[in-house]
Amino acid sequence: MQDQVETICGFCGTGCGLLVETEDNKISKVKGYKENPSSHGETCVKGALGWGYLRSDRRLTQPLIRKNGELTPASWEEALHLIATKFSQVKENHGADAFGCFSSSRSTNELNYLAGKFMRTVIGTNNIDSCNRT
Repeated sequence: MQDQVETICGFCGTGCGLLVETEDNKISKVKGYKENPSSHGETCVKGALGWGYLRSDRRLTQPLIRKNGELTPASWEEALHLIATKFSQVKENHGADAFGCFSSSRSTNELNYLAGKFMRTVIGTNNIDSCNRT
Protein backbone atom coordinates (compact mmCIF):
# COMPACT_ATOMS: atom_id res chain seq x y z
CA MET A 1 0.00 0.00 0.00
CA GLN A 2 1.36 3.41 -0.99
CA ASP A 3 0.91 6.45 1.24
CA GLN A 4 2.05 10.09 1.13
CA VAL A 5 2.86 12.30 4.13
CA GLU A 6 3.51 16.04 4.19
CA THR A 7 6.35 16.99 6.54
CA ILE A 8 9.16 19.49 7.17
CA CYS A 9 12.74 18.58 6.29
CA GLY A 10 14.91 18.09 9.39
CA PHE A 11 18.33 18.58 7.76
CA CYS A 12 18.65 22.32 8.41
CA GLY A 13 16.74 25.27 9.79
CA THR A 14 15.15 26.48 6.53
CA GLY A 15 11.98 24.45 6.99
CA CYS A 16 11.50 23.15 3.46
CA GLY A 17 8.30 21.24 2.88
CA LEU A 18 8.56 17.63 1.76
CA LEU A 19 6.15 15.01 0.51
CA VAL A 20 7.33 11.61 1.69
CA GLU A 21 5.96 8.65 -0.23
CA THR A 22 5.96 5.29 1.50
CA GLU A 23 5.25 1.80 0.31
CA ASP A 24 4.80 -1.07 2.77
CA ASN A 25 5.77 1.31 5.60
CA LYS A 26 9.14 2.16 3.95
CA ILE A 27 10.15 5.43 2.30
CA SER A 28 10.10 5.05 -1.47
CA LYS A 29 10.43 8.68 -2.63
CA VAL A 30 10.81 12.20 -1.26
CA LYS A 31 10.00 15.36 -3.20
CA GLY A 32 9.42 19.02 -2.46
CA TYR A 33 5.98 20.18 -1.31
CA LYS A 34 4.82 23.07 -3.54
CA GLU A 35 2.47 24.57 -0.93
CA ASN A 36 5.26 25.12 1.61
CA PRO A 37 5.82 28.89 2.03
CA SER A 38 9.53 28.45 2.74
CA SER A 39 10.58 26.30 -0.20
CA HIS A 40 7.69 26.37 -2.72
CA GLY A 41 8.41 22.79 -3.78
CA GLU A 42 12.18 23.13 -3.99
CA THR A 43 14.52 20.98 -1.93
CA CYS A 44 18.25 20.39 -1.73
CA VAL A 45 19.90 17.06 -2.46
CA LYS A 46 19.99 16.19 1.26
CA GLY A 47 16.25 16.74 1.64
CA ALA A 48 15.39 14.80 -1.50
CA LEU A 49 17.87 11.92 -1.23
CA GLY A 50 19.23 11.91 2.33
CA TRP A 51 16.83 9.26 3.59
CA GLY A 52 18.62 6.30 2.00
CA TYR A 53 20.74 5.58 5.07
CA LEU A 54 17.68 4.82 7.22
CA ARG A 55 17.51 1.15 6.27
CA SER A 56 21.16 0.61 5.33
CA ASP A 57 22.59 -2.77 6.26
CA ARG A 58 25.83 -0.92 7.09
CA ARG A 59 24.30 0.91 10.07
CA LEU A 60 25.65 0.03 13.48
CA THR A 61 23.09 -1.70 15.67
CA GLN A 62 25.04 -1.95 18.91
CA PRO A 63 28.03 -0.27 20.59
CA LEU A 64 31.53 -1.35 19.63
CA ILE A 65 34.62 -0.80 21.76
CA ARG A 66 38.24 -1.46 20.95
CA LYS A 67 39.81 -4.37 22.86
CA ASN A 68 43.34 -5.45 21.98
CA GLY A 69 43.15 -3.42 18.77
CA GLU A 70 39.88 -4.99 17.58
CA LEU A 71 36.37 -3.51 17.58
CA THR A 72 34.15 -5.83 19.58
CA PRO A 73 30.46 -5.67 20.52
CA ALA A 74 29.72 -4.22 23.95
CA SER A 75 26.72 -3.47 26.12
CA TRP A 76 25.46 0.10 26.31
CA GLU A 77 26.45 0.21 29.98
CA GLU A 78 30.03 -0.85 29.20
CA ALA A 79 30.37 1.56 26.28
CA LEU A 80 28.95 4.57 28.14
CA HIS A 81 31.14 3.85 31.17
CA LEU A 82 34.23 3.76 28.94
CA ILE A 83 33.25 7.04 27.25
CA ALA A 84 32.59 8.80 30.55
CA THR A 85 35.90 7.60 31.97
CA LYS A 86 37.92 8.68 28.90
CA PHE A 87 36.14 12.07 28.66
CA SER A 88 36.87 12.75 32.35
CA GLN A 89 40.54 11.85 31.88
CA VAL A 90 40.94 14.11 28.84
CA LYS A 91 39.14 17.02 30.52
CA GLU A 92 41.24 16.65 33.69
CA ASN A 93 44.56 16.38 31.82
CA HIS A 94 43.99 18.87 29.00
CA GLY A 95 40.97 21.03 29.85
CA ALA A 96 37.55 21.37 28.23
CA ASP A 97 38.89 23.06 25.10
CA ALA A 98 40.68 19.83 24.19
CA PHE A 99 37.25 18.71 22.93
CA GLY A 100 35.52 19.66 19.73
CA CYS A 101 32.27 18.51 18.20
CA PHE A 102 31.28 18.46 14.56
CA SER A 103 27.58 17.77 14.36
CA SER A 104 25.94 16.03 11.41
CA SER A 105 23.45 17.18 8.82
CA ARG A 106 22.00 13.67 8.94
CA SER A 107 20.78 14.42 12.45
CA THR A 108 17.65 16.39 13.18
CA ASN A 109 17.80 20.05 14.21
CA GLU A 110 16.85 18.93 17.71
CA LEU A 111 19.77 16.49 17.94
CA ASN A 112 22.16 19.16 16.65
CA TYR A 113 20.83 21.55 19.32
CA LEU A 114 21.44 18.90 21.98
CA ALA A 115 25.00 18.37 20.73
CA GLY A 116 25.70 22.07 21.21
CA LYS A 117 24.02 22.12 24.61
CA PHE A 118 26.03 19.07 25.71
CA MET A 119 29.34 20.58 24.60
CA ARG A 120 28.67 23.92 26.29
CA THR A 121 27.11 22.77 29.56
CA VAL A 122 28.57 19.32 30.23
CA ILE A 123 31.97 19.51 28.57
CA GLY A 124 32.42 23.27 29.02
CA THR A 125 33.59 24.33 25.55
CA ASN A 126 32.22 26.32 22.63
CA ASN A 127 34.18 24.19 20.13
CA ILE A 128 31.22 23.03 18.05
CA ASP A 129 30.36 23.29 14.37
CA SER A 130 28.05 21.59 11.91
CA CYS A 131 27.71 21.03 8.20
CA ASN A 132 23.95 21.67 8.21
CA ARG A 133 24.04 25.29 7.16
CA THR A 134 21.59 26.69 4.62
